[in-house]
Amino acid sequence: MKQKIIALLLTFSALLTFASSVVHAEDKATPVKSKYVISSDSSFAPFVFQDNNNQYTGIDMDLIKAIAKDQGFNITIKNPGFDVALNDVQTGHADGMIAGMTVTDARKKTFDFSDSYYSANSILAVAKSSTISSYEDLKGKTVGVKNGTSSQTFLTDNQKKYGYKIKTFSDGASLYDSLNSGSVAAIMDDEPVIRYAIKQGKKFKTPIKGTPSGKLAFAVKKGSNPELIKMFNNGLANLKKNGTYDKILEKYLADNSSESEVDESTILGLLKNNYPQLLKGFGVTIALALLSFAIALVIGIIFGMFSVSPYKPLRWIAEIFVDVIRGVPLMILAAFIFWGIPNLIESITNQQTPINDFVAGTIALSLNSGAYIAEIVRGGIQAVPAGQMEASRSLGISYSKTMRKIILPQATKIMLPNFVNQFVITLKDTTIVSAIGLVELFQTGKNIIARNYQSFRMYAILAVLYLLIITFLTRLAKRLEKRIQ
Repeated sequence: MKQKIIALLLTFSALLTFASSVVHAEDKATPVKSKYVISSDSSFAPFVFQDNNNQYTGIDMDLIKAIAKDQGFNITIKNPGFDVALNDVQTGHADGMIAGMTVTDARKKTFDFSDSYYSANSILAVAKSSTISSYEDLKGKTVGVKNGTSSQTFLTDNQKKYGYKIKTFSDGASLYDSLNSGSVAAIMDDEPVIRYAIKQGKKFKTPIKGTPSGKLAFAVKKGSNPELIKMFNNGLANLKKNGTYDKILEKYLADNSSESEVDESTILGLLKNNYPQLLKGFGVTIALALLSFAIALVIGIIFGMFSVSPYKPLRWIAEIFVDVIRGVPLMILAAFIFWGIPNLIESITNQQTPINDFVAGTIALSLNSGAYIAEIVRGGIQAVPAGQMEASRSLGISYSKTMRKIILPQATKIMLPNFVNQFVITLKDTTIVSAIGLVELFQTGKNIIARNYQSFRMYAILAVLYLLIITFLTRLAKRLEKRIQ
C-alpha cells in the first residue's frame, strides 16, 4: 500500500514538473523580426539623456539593452523625443517605446503595456528664492509641465481646485529653462528628473512632498508585436531576479551618479566635449537645406511658368498649389508627411509604410520653398515689359522660344536676389523640421542642453554657428549673382 502511495506521489510530482516546463515553454517568446526599432525620449534624465561621450544613456536605455540581451533579440534605438516617439509607434516608424511613459487608462486604448519597471512620483519644483510652499500658493500663477505626462494629468485634474494656469512644453530642456528664466512660477515633473536637474546645478527646491503619478512601462501599438511585450516582461523578471535591475537603478539614482568628468560650464568646455556631435548636426542641416532648395528650385520654376502660361488650366493648377502649400504651416506639413501619410496608407492597405525623417523633412521643405519660389518666378517674368513678348510674337517667334531666349534671361537677373533670400529662409526653416524628430543642428543643441542644462551658452554657440553658415552662403550666392549679371 505504501509503495503504491509513493508511486502515485512520484507520478504526480513528475506531472507537475512536466506541466511547469510546458507553461514555461509557452511563456517563452520568440522574436519574429530580425531587428526591432525602439523609440525613446531625448531629454528625460536620468531615464534618457546623452552622456559626456554624446551617447544616449540612462535607466531606460540600459534596461532595454539588458532585456534584449537577456531574451536574445536585436534592437535599434532612436531618440527623437517623447511626442515624436508616441507618434512613431502609432505610425509604424517604431515597434516599441520606452521613455518614462506612465500607464493610463486613456493610453491603454492606443497602446499595449508591459509590466511596470518603475513606480514614479510627480513633484513640484520652484526657484530657490520662491516663497511658494503649498499648492494654494500657486493661485493665479503659471505652472509648467511636459506635454503628455502624468504630471500634466495631475495638474489638469487639480487646476480648478488651486486656481493656477498651465503651460505645456514639448521637451524637458525648455521646461527647466522656463523656470530658470522666471517665465513660469513652478514646474512639475517626475521626482528623479527634478532631483537630477538639481544635482546638475539648477537652483531649484521642492517645497511640497511628491505625489504618486503612476507606473512606468514599455509600450507597443495596440494589437501589434505581442511577442515584444512578452520578451520585455520575461527579461525584466530575469533582471530583477539576478540583481541587474537594482544595479541599473543604483547607477543613475545614487547621489554620485551624475558627476560629470568634463567641465561644460564654459563655452570652450562645451565645444571641446560636443564638437563631434555639433559637426554631425551641422552636416545634416547643410545637406537638408541644399537638397531641399535644389528640389524647390525645380518645383518653383515649373509652377512659376505655369502661373504665366497662356493656358488657363495650368494657371489654375499653379494657383491652387501655391495657395495650399503657403496656407499650411511648415511644421504641420512636415508632420502630415511624416505621420499622417503613413497612417492613411496603413488604414487603406493594412500595411505599415514608415517614411524616413530626413526624406520627410526634405519633401516638406521642398514643397514649402517651392511655393514661394513659384511666386518669385512669376513676379520676375511679369517684371519684364509685356511689350517684349508681344513684339517677339508679332515677328512669328514661338511662345516657348520667346520665353527661353528673351524673357527668362532678363527675369533671371531680377529673380536672383530673391532666390538668395529664399535660400536663407530655407536654411533657417530646417530648425522647424526637428519637430518630427530629425536631429539637425538645433535639435543637437537641445539634446546637449538636456544633459548639462547650459542653455545660455549652448544657444549662444548655435546662434553663432547659424550666423556663420548663413553669412558664408549669402556671400557666396551674391558673388555668383554678380558674375551672372
